[in-house]
Amino acid sequence: MSFDFIKDKNKKIHFIGIGGISMSGLAEILIKNNYKVSGSDMQSSHITNKLSEKGAEIYIGHNGDNIVDADLVVYTAAISPENPEYLKAMELNIPLMDRAEFLGQIMKGHKYNVAVSGTHGKTTTTSMIAHIILNEDVDPTILVGGELDAICGNVLAGNSDYFITEACEYKASFLKFFPYIATITNIDADHLDYYRDINHIKDTFKKFIDLIPKEGYLVANAEDENIKTILDNNNYKCNILTYGINEGILKAQNIRYNESGCASFDVYKEGHLLFEINLNVPGQHNVLNALASIGTSLCLNFSKDSITNGLSSFKGTHRRFELKGTKDGVTVIDEYAHHPTEIKATLSAAKNYPHNKIYCVFQPHTYSRTISLFEDFSNSFYNIDNLILADIYAAREKDTGVISSTMLGDRIRSKNVNCVNLHSFDEIVHYLRINLKAGDMLITMGAGDVFKIGEMYLK
Repeated sequence: MSFDFIKDKNKKIHFIGIGGISMSGLAEILIKNNYKVSGSDMQSSHITNKLSEKGAEIYIGHNGDNIVDADLVVYTAAISPENPEYLKAMELNIPLMDRAEFLGQIMKGHKYNVAVSGTHGKTTTTSMIAHIILNEDVDPTILVGGELDAICGNVLAGNSDYFITEACEYKASFLKFFPYIATITNIDADHLDYYRDINHIKDTFKKFIDLIPKEGYLVANAEDENIKTILDNNNYKCNILTYGINEGILKAQNIRYNESGCASFDVYKEGHLLFEINLNVPGQHNVLNALASIGTSLCLNFSKDSITNGLSSFKGTHRRFELKGTKDGVTVIDEYAHHPTEIKATLSAAKNYPHNKIYCVFQPHTYSRTISLFEDFSNSFYNIDNLILADIYAAREKDTGVISSTMLGDRIRSKNVNCVNLHSFDEIVHYLRINLKAGDMLITMGAGDVFKIGEMYLK
């Protein structure tokens, strides 16, 4: 499938799984550019409703009859070849394209493509860059893997050469992109249902870096051991800007935190002071995310004022340490973290947030991740007072009985962590209402639907 085909606005494009955060963003970009768009999803949501209001034909449920006059069918990595719409497209000889390849084809139409990758921090870093570039007034296109108030959702469809997107490494999908700047926040063991091991993951990131043109840039975390290994053992043709707190060309120094755990720091490049940054999101991990966004912005020659004003105005994306509300003196936070590294970073940041006791409701995400990182998960919750484990969120997987949330709970309890397993959201909310006291903090955590527990509690 060529880029010229994608440019033809007389084509009708159908999305299987259009309600997903990335797929909906692509659909909205097409609608903004006057393409004919249809799509299906298993359930309606505010995202599908929004797309319908903008002119997309939306079908709830997957059915071969939903493929009406489509010239191209786009599908996500989660869609099975047995999906009835996928099978119908095959039967009718309608071209099929996976989400990553389609996004890559759209990127071909832009000069300054920024692809933000890494195991953790992609959404926050992309959102920080979005806040900065909005201050530059260059009419960018932005795709975020979460919802950002500054762009009223997960996508902003612009009409310039600037294209900012997350670049997910799952199933090596980012190898279908065309980055002018590739930003790598970190490399960690994840998606081990696809990757053999950490070396397979590192090899894939090496291929991703090779996609950057000679005049382009790699912006990379100098303090991540796996990134350091890649940079030390390879010669890349592109420009490289590293960042870190103690290492890198770009550094954060004189870091201090306010009463909410949000950092202020001075930014130095090769020993020269550039400016001061004041963040409104907590935690040291967000200092690193901010440095990644600053490095990316400097490579694009964005102004000091755009960088400082953009970062000071950023207060987080939805589901990233998001304040959901308070009830009877209890603060309710929602957090997307679903990997041990992310969990520990979030709970470390939470310790600096005003609280008496921290209650965390964690919903493990997928059986494969739970079993492959079992011991790491069991060591992730030492920084809280009480842990409530929900059942594993299956997502695209089936329960084979090999692993369960109860098994994880038993391992965590063996390490003297206050942990209880509860199996329904109603049970969990009842437990919270009995135990939470004024001044406590409740964190709902996971990539599934665990956020509903916080909403139920607040109601």
